[in-house]
Amino acid sequence: MEILYDDGIILAVYKPEGLLTHQSKISTDRDSLVDRLREQFDPTPSPVHRLDRPTSGIILCAYSRETARTLGTYFLEGKVHKKYIAIVRGYTKSSGRIETPLKKDGEGDLQPAATTFKTINSIEIDVPNNKYETSRYSLIEVFPETGRFHQIRRHMASIGHPIVGDTSHGDLRHNRIFKNYFSIERLLLHSDSLRFPHPDSEKEIFINSPADGKMQKIIKQFT
Repeated sequence: MEILYDDGIILAVYKPEGLLTHQSKISTDRDSLVDRLREQFDPTPSPVHRLDRPTSGIILCAYSRETARTLGTYFLEGKVHKKYIAIVRGYTKSSGRIETPLKKDGEGDLQPAATTFKTINSIEIDVPNNKYETSRYSLIEVFPETGRFHQIRRHMASIGHPIVGDTSHGDLRHNRIFKNYFSIERLLLHSDSLRFPHPDSEKEIFINSPADGKMQKIIKQFT
């Protein structure tokens, strides 16, 4: 695992896209981030949150149960500030806030959910899209204030700007464009940074991690 931060109390590692955080009953994968942590660390740290399988980026872990409980409380209380980078269909507004309630894990009662975003830049490329002669995309920073199931993906899709590469909530036409023209098949969503108080010293910790080469290739198109 690529280590982003390690002080013997907390650990932050980079999770590549396509890797499960935990083993799943519905998956036949024999590899997960938890399995790799067991192989690389002794004692083994435990993840205190998760990322969707197709999402890349930072996973925060704890070396003790007490630290895990404290960090878990920080997540629930909104003390962990998360920033994601995403590429979405269409031209997004300069900034926005989405408060559409979501069901936990897609089931049960609706629960409050909030996501804000900020547009970094937008581009138009000369690739036909359905009845249009060109295709438009935006590079955005996303700040989820809650952590519901597929929250960012569902919220962006709800306002007509699905994340490129999302096979569950996205637009298959635009996913196909990125596959055929850019050889990109991954979900273009990356956990870019975390900011939170250290569970022991309460000193503010900031951890960031650039997206992988495939996503960086596309991000450069927006500069």
